[in-house]
Amino acid sequence: MLGYYSLLALSSFKRSRIITALMVLAIGLGIGASMTMITVLHVMSGDPLPGHSAHLYVPVIDPHPISRVKAKDSAADGAMTWTDAMYLLRTARADRQAAMAAGTLPIQPAQASLRPFFESGHYVTADFFPMFSTPFRAGGGWNVQDDAHHARVVVLNASLNRKLFGDVASIGRSVRLKNTDFRVVGVLDDWQPQPTFYAQIDNAAFGSVDQFFVPLQTAQELNFATSGRMWCWGSGGDARKSDHCTWLQFWVELDSADKARAYQVFLADYWRDQQAHGRFPRPVNAQLYSLMDWLNNQHVVPGDLHLQLWLALGFLGVCMLNIVGLLLAKFLRRNGEISVRRALGARRRDVFLQLGIEAGMVGLAGGLLGLALAEFGLWSVRRRPDGYAHLAHMDGAMLLGTFALAVIAGLFAGLLPAWRACNITPALQLKTQ
Repeated sequence: MLGYYSLLALSSFKRSRIITALMVLAIGLGIGASMTMITVLHVMSGDPLPGHSAHLYVPVIDPHPISRVKAKDSAADGAMTWTDAMYLLRTARADRQAAMAAGTLPIQPAQASLRPFFESGHYVTADFFPMFSTPFRAGGGWNVQDDAHHARVVVLNASLNRKLFGDVASIGRSVRLKNTDFRVVGVLDDWQPQPTFYAQIDNAAFGSVDQFFVPLQTAQELNFATSGRMWCWGSGGDARKSDHCTWLQFWVELDSADKARAYQVFLADYWRDQQAHGRFPRPVNAQLYSLMDWLNNQHVVPGDLHLQLWLALGFLGVCMLNIVGLLLAKFLRRNGEISVRRALGARRRDVFLQLGIEAGMVGLAGGLLGLALAEFGLWSVRRRPDGYAHLAHMDGAMLLGTFALAVIAGLFAGLLPAWRACNITPALQLKTQ
């Protein structure tokens, strides 16, 4: 029966080509615009570490003085002072913990054919690599003893390794970073989580890829410059090692909800202890954000993209209203045909099913057009200079979602016209034939 109704729908399309083309065009435009924005938001709001993110947390404590500056302005990025980060590392209350800061360094290649160039990377502590499950192509990270001894070791990302050494594993080779030689102990397998969740979240959260990782204490000893924000109050001493400048990011791994609650209690107790020593003047409000909650808290997805999505869905709604009108006009023009079917014994639900299949086929055809328009829209997004632009690709889920949305839109648009058409009184129409 479904096959028969599909043949009837195709026959109907041939009899009213212009109306059918207008309906397909309307739904295709609406689906194309909507799926472009849905896909962009899908790739931007995805989990950067699938299967592992639930165990990763950002502890947030606020050592800033009470002033006219609001707490959310001073501690919103979760940055810590050197004093606090080193204490949390030493106490090791989490399964793993790591402090980190971003930096950009000049690299001097050994090959005379290559000129010195700058690359972005991170200064991190030993647990960074196992905590974030970084994939290694060769070698591995360093250990806690290397941190303590300020070892001159480095982990390279695959693209920088290719640039310096080609496709050869560079374990044991030397890389010169800002006039200091570092021994390569590991090469990552093109690790580039998007967004770069472990860094300070800013406009460069998407698109940036760290090309090297060196021990944080080593970078501090060598006075390597950092590229993140630093918030200071007071004066005196080395700002980066003081207790009055926040600039370090800190992450912990906790493999159960009970451990997460215990760690938050530990943070609150530390806050109170610091208050007893004249620090942390703000009311105790220790926070512990999971990875995905942290990304939401930091508004990784720009607000204007949400607005564009609502505008696209609104446009789809307008398109559906136009399709409702076109289907209503088309179905009511077939009153005589429908009445004859009813008089010959067809039930209302049979007529409703027939017209519903016709509306669904309109939606399917519109989905094909919408898919092409969505791919064009994503291509135009990838031409933009935004960091997230290169992520704008439609995956299998979005491909299926395009057709599902198109068919559902067609069916919903056909509900009212089909209901009106199948409720026509056959006797009245047959008298006028």
